[in-house]
Formats: sequence, structure tokens, C-alpha cells
Amino acid sequence: MGTLDFSQPFYALAPLAGFTDLPFRSVVKKFGVDLTISEMISSNALIHHSPKTYRMLEKSPIENPYAIQIAGSDLDVIKRAVEIINTQEGITTIDLNCGCPAPKIVNNLQGSSLLTDLPQMAKVIETIKRYSNKEYTSVKFRLGFNEKNHKEIAKICQESGADYIAVHGRTRAGRYKAAVDYDALAEIKSTINIPMIANGDIDSPTKAQWVLNHTQADGIMIGRTAVGKPWIFKQIKEGMEEASPALIKAVVLEHYDQMIAHYGKHGAMVFRKNLHSYSKAGYPKASVFRNDINNIENPIEMRKVIEDFFLSRFT
Repeated sequence: MGTLDFSQPFYALAPLAGFTDLPFRSVVKKFGVDLTISEMISSNALIHHSPKTYRMLEKSPIENPYAIQIAGSDLDVIKRAVEIINTQEGITTIDLNCGCPAPKIVNNLQGSSLLTDLPQMAKVIETIKRYSNKEYTSVKFRLGFNEKNHKEIAKICQESGADYIAVHGRTRAGRYKAAVDYDALAEIKSTINIPMIANGDIDSPTKAQWVLNHTQADGIMIGRTAVGKPWIFKQIKEGMEEASPALIKAVVLEHYDQMIAHYGKHGAMVFRKNLHSYSKAGYPKASVFRNDINNIENPIEMRKVIEDFFLSRFT
């Protein structure tokens, strides 16, 4: 189990429901990301032994360090979920989701709605810290629910036992459209003495360096950009040029093959949303390609269409 090194800029893949599954994390890990994190896992579903939820705990052998992110607010449920996670090997961190804006999560005092009840949020963090046998406890949160109270939230996370935090620079009300408040992220960093990872609209090596400089964050977390460009971390860390058509084709096919290996033939349909992201880079006839793959269910046929489309990028 790897110890996290915050002595130099730290790079994490943000958890994204429906995207950051084991196949995708395995692809991104090969491009040098320091920390991968599971999709958000319902603590309630976990303690009720949902097979689908249990499978979300799985990790690739190359994912080290690795974090499991859970959502919930009932202290007994959280305790029992942590005890289940304790039985899993190779997990570095248990992360509490205090950022998800989805109504079905918010309506159950989970995700970002925990920001409306900071005393309860503190108790949940304390419960994870008390019962976890993992090296780290962390929290991912937004700047507030409707209004910003980011410094107060960060202080409570620290006081409740969080070893580090990751902060999305929008409120819940801002969803994913409002401007990211990097000044607020800098204010948080100056308020606490635990590591902070900055998150929100980091889409290039230049932007990554600017965010690190402006916020003085200990690291950055990238989510949506990595979905279409999993090589973004190598670009940031090593100054890699834009991905070549050959690299893009190889990555897409490797990702697809891993999806089929993980999900079976259903993986072809699950992969459609990933193909929509991979084909957004201004490719000619991309809309025709996306329409085609939306109507294909056969894995062998799907792979042939993918190969032909990305092969055509060479010409």
C-alpha cells in the first residue's frame, strides 16, 4: 500500500459516476496519475451486500495507491460500510463524498447536502477515521451548498480527522457550469495545515500549473477532461506533446478491450459514452460515428467500427 507523497505536486483522477470504473482507471494509471479513486459507492448499498456495489470495490493490481469513495450520513451505516472496506486489501484511503450535486443523492443527506449539516458531516468524518484501518481518511467537497462557506467546511474536515481534502471550486448551486473560484481554493489552503487538492476545470498542462501556483494547492484533481484525454496526466507531468493519432487509437482499443473483459458483451454498450468523449476532438464525420455506435450491440462489430474510425485519423 503506497504512502501518499505531498512533498511535490500530486495528481489525482477525480471520481466520476459512470466513468471512473476499473477499466478506465487502469488506462489512466498507465499515464502516471498518482491516485485513482473508485466511483462513488453508496454506503447503504454496500451494507446490503449489493453485488453490483461490491464489484465497484474491485481495483486493478496497478492501482497503488487507491482510494474508495463512499457516500452516506447515517453513522451506523457508515461504520458498517467502513468495516466492509476494512476487509479489502490494497486500499490506501477512504474518501467521503461531500460534493455530488445529483438530486437523488442530495435528497438523502448525502453528497453535497452534507454541507447543509456540518455537525453531521463532522460526525461522519470522525466515524470513518475511528473505524477505518486504512492509512488515510479524506473528504471531497464543494465550496458550499447554495452559498460559499468553504473555510468553515475545510476547518471542520481538518478538526474531524481528515488527513487531506480535495475541493471542487464551485458550490452545489453552481453544479458544473458556474465559474470555478480559484481564489476560494487559495483561501482554503491558507486556512488549514493538511494537504489540499484543487479540482475544477483543469483541462491543460498550462491550466494545471496556473492552478497550482495560484492556489498553492498540494495537488490537482482532474475528472471530465481525463475522460476524453486519459493521457492528460502524462502531458502535465512530463510535458508530453498532444497525443498522436496512433496513441489515441491504441488507448481507445485498449480501453474497449478492458471494458469487454470486465463487463462481458454488455461492455460494448457501456462504452458508448466513452466513445462520445474520445471522438469529440474535431474529427471529421464524428457525428456519423457516434450515431453508428449508438446502434451497435455486437462487441466484434463495435470493435471493427472503432478501429476503422480511428485508423482513418491517420489519413
